[in-house]
Amino acid sequence: MGGLRRIALCLSLSIAASAYAAEGTKILRVCADPNNLPFSNQRGEGFENRLAKIMARELGRKLEYTWWAQRRGFFRNTLSAGRCDLVMGVPSGFEMALTTRPYYRSSYALVYRKNAGYAPRSLDDPRFRTLRIGLHFIGDDYSNPPPAEALARRGIIRNVVGYSIYGDYRKPNPPARLIEAVSRGEVDVAIAWGPLAGYFAKRQPVKLEVVPLPTPGEAQAQPFEFSIAMGVRKGDEPLRAALDEALARKRGQVNKLLKEYGVPLVEPL
Repeated sequence: MGGLRRIALCLSLSIAASAYAAEGTKILRVCADPNNLPFSNQRGEGFENRLAKIMARELGRKLEYTWWAQRRGFFRNTLSAGRCDLVMGVPSGFEMALTTRPYYRSSYALVYRKNAGYAPRSLDDPRFRTLRIGLHFIGDDYSNPPPAEALARRGIIRNVVGYSIYGDYRKPNPPARLIEAVSRGEVDVAIAWGPLAGYFAKRQPVKLEVVPLPTPGEAQAQPFEFSIAMGVRKGDEPLRAALDEALARKRGQVNKLLKEYGVPLVEPL
């Protein structure tokens, strides 16, 4: 019976994908941030920009963008408002969208200078009690990412330095300031979302080490690892099915793209 259910599911997805292919529209509308490398920018230099091109080509659609800074209200003002059909990078199962199968899984990562003389591998390393630790915070209310809460549970607070992930939006790539702080010696180690860490670490004038962080073992720990998918509007099963089929066909190309951008990958998806 399990095999029959899988066959039926595959058939239903194929029918849904065919329904999307038969639609009259020839445009794939994507909402993205115009200043958010390594994910996207208005010049099309991010890996999500390049993935969007691959998907549009596979679906036989012309790619068009609506640019919108990724702040609070992004999904409400873009995908939910009908300004676009697709957002390229959302957590798998994200409640404000209908998500495709994941196309990568990454984690938060440590970033430090290769010549630093230390090589921490977890937040339980005793050196974290004295090292200057840089972290992104989110929003004006200083919302804490999972690693910040894990450090706080360990009593590691006074030596933590916060950097806004939004930064000064008038300048290119605001999240890069945290990784640049490691390069300049303003902090000893940074903890950043893996794709940000991997991309910007490779672009510093000094050699930096990027080490994926596993989710801590304590029961109350929030996950450090997340599967990332694409998001369409709820109810748009035909587009989701078409994207899932395109992702399956282009799996090798997608993996190569992620490697090119230095995305630390965690298996399995």
